[in-house]
Amino acid sequence: MKLKIALLFLLLTQIQMFGQENKNSTKLVVGVVVDQMRYDYLTKFEKHFSEDGFKRLQREGFEMKNFHFDYVPTYTGPGHASIFTGTSPMNHGIVANNWYDKVIKEGVYCASDPSVSGLGIDSENRAGKMSPQRMLTTSFADQNRLHTQFKGKTIGVSIKDRGAILPAGHTANAAYWFVGGEKGHFISSDFYMEKLPNWVNEFNSSDVAKSYLKEWDTFKNISTYIESGSDLNNYENGFKGKKEATFPYDLKKLAKENDTYSILRPTPFGNDLLLDFAKKAILNENLGQDEFTDVFTLSFSSTDYTGHNFGVNSKEIQDTYIRLDQNVADLLKFLDEKVGKGNYTLFLTADHGAVHVPQFLKDEGIPAGYFEIGEMRDALEEHLSSNYGLSDVIESVYNNQIFLNYSKFKTYSEFVSAQNEVKHFLIQYKNIDKVYTRETLENSDFSGNSAELISKGFHQKRSGDVIFALNPSYISYSRKGSTHGSGNSYDTQAPLLMFGNGIKSGKTYNRYYIPDIAPTISALLGIELPNGASGNVITEVLD
Repeated sequence: MKLKIALLFLLLTQIQMFGQENKNSTKLVVGVVVDQMRYDYLTKFEKHFSEDGFKRLQREGFEMKNFHFDYVPTYTGPGHASIFTGTSPMNHGIVANNWYDKVIKEGVYCASDPSVSGLGIDSENRAGKMSPQRMLTTSFADQNRLHTQFKGKTIGVSIKDRGAILPAGHTANAAYWFVGGEKGHFISSDFYMEKLPNWVNEFNSSDVAKSYLKEWDTFKNISTYIESGSDLNNYENGFKGKKEATFPYDLKKLAKENDTYSILRPTPFGNDLLLDFAKKAILNENLGQDEFTDVFTLSFSSTDYTGHNFGVNSKEIQDTYIRLDQNVADLLKFLDEKVGKGNYTLFLTADHGAVHVPQFLKDEGIPAGYFEIGEMRDALEEHLSSNYGLSDVIESVYNNQIFLNYSKFKTYSEFVSAQNEVKHFLIQYKNIDKVYTRETLENSDFSGNSAELISKGFHQKRSGDVIFALNPSYISYSRKGSTHGSGNSYDTQAPLLMFGNGIKSGKTYNRYYIPDIAPTISALLGIELPNGASGNVITEVLD
């Protein structure tokens, strides 16, 4: 009798535990990427943030305070791919936003796909001919779809096509991105579906985008924005039709000269518009409403456009992040109401950071400057031709990578010799810090040293034959605005805030990396890792 009672008690306990497990399971994973978000924005603008946005994620969730990219180049395409695949470009193959294809001998775009047609736009318009086909590995969203026998949905949204497409992966139900110009609406491609859903057409037909063609003034009194530089300076681009890049901006008046709805991209209203669309997607796709985990990827791109236009020390970037904090608070409140507290898991990170405007740094006495790729290439070609008789040996230069013309070499030893000659020249060239050859990268272990970032960004088929890195704070870019792409800390350190079901409350100063996100989410969901995953599970974050 005692044995029967014990067995019954054990059975009831197991049933109760199973019920609790189901009750606490994640119904929706929300992956938020903030394009070009430096880690220090969380601390720099902290006093301006509300209690319900970034601070809520920090207070109730888990914060990584020593979180980094483990590769270069630090661009949008590789960043989004690495976050969601759990590996670096050496495996997932998204080596840059654009790269040189040695086979077809022309540049290609990370999300382009000539075989598909656009939806919501002329079918042959290049803006719609997009898919994830160039990404070689799966994302955790793909693995979730496989795990749930495709019952769990995946939807990706962003202002940028690559910000929507790469995170959602190969098996997504849909990815939507924004086109500016005269239309100003969200589109997709027939890679995902035959036609746009009615709710997307209704959103595009509404006046939501038009409502944001209004005055952009600071969210708070500009006199309180003491954490950024002066509003009037020589480091910002601004908008066509306005002489000075200073607040306020009459977007409706400036729209025509700035490609109409495209003017929304480098303003916080681009983030507002995206969040409006994101809410419609979650509601109309019934995300998080059944027992099968769904994945929603949301990439805020306007922060990147603003940073490129105005620079990381601008009043405009500060205002954009103060307003983004409001967006985060709004999103969390929406998820609490529509999906339910404790039913979703959310993480927020960045696809890269950004450098201060080099001219600003120079004016402050910090080593910085600009690098002319064209001048370097001309000098290199002249050197190879005059001293070694090697003419037309440089086929292309992309992303600080030299692509050699293979037809010029009869033997592999000639190919290696040419690499070394290029390296010998470049390492002596002004403002180039480091140089690595294909031969070295393919045959050396760089674990633990400064070249590890370059080796993890090196893909044998897609990368160049000689790769160089510039001195810190030297960029190949316009004289105004900020950019990114290097292996320096201003580009590689990123925020990571994890929040919601299955996530502890706390923080850590232990060092973690971007490819660790996808394995951590996979472990939380109990699904297989993405098929190229090289990152580790962040065990201290899991409840």
